[in-house]
Amino acid sequence: MRYRHATEADAPAMAALFAANHHDALTEEQRRAQGFVQGTFDEEALRAMARAGELLVADDAGRVAGLLALSAAADLPDPPPPVRALLDAQDVLRWQDRPLRQVRWLLYGPVVVDAAFRGRGVARGLFTMAVAVAAQARAEAVVAFIEAGNAPSWRVHVDGFGMTPLGDYEAGGRTYSAVAAAAGEPA
Repeated sequence: MRYRHATEADAPAMAALFAANHHDALTEEQRRAQGFVQGTFDEEALRAMARAGELLVADDAGRVAGLLALSAAADLPDPPPPVRALLDAQDVLRWQDRPLRQVRWLLYGPVVVDAAFRGRGVARGLFTMAVAVAAQARAEAVVAFIEAGNAPSWRVHVDGFGMTPLGDYEAGGRTYSAVAAAAGEPA
């Protein structure tokens, strides 16, 4: 498995992977068992993110086995409600005894792994590349949000990778937990 920055040529495979694991494409049972991703990421959006260097992929002999986005949330032109609410909560959420607003951070996610590659360390490889390499020069921390009820994501990121819970916030009637990891530290 090779971990690298995505290219524009990866956009169709990334869009298909994202669509297959989107909240609305899965049954309640599938969401409970494997987790889910949210938001709108079509080929055009993914091409633009790849051009900007905001996407990492796990590449298995040319097949996109997983993807992870790292972006500056404050620079998003039209952030979705959970990201907007996260930005609004920066004075309440604290990272290493400082309000998040005083920390240089990148938005971590979405992250998604192809079902055929789950359980093989793909998510850990993407996480490691994100914190140890990709975010190191750009931020002090990476921050993700996990919707309440997405227990698989919590198990992977908090229980598995050791991301630190920063607190909860609400957006659109849904509750989210903000979690973070230090950039530049090996996973």
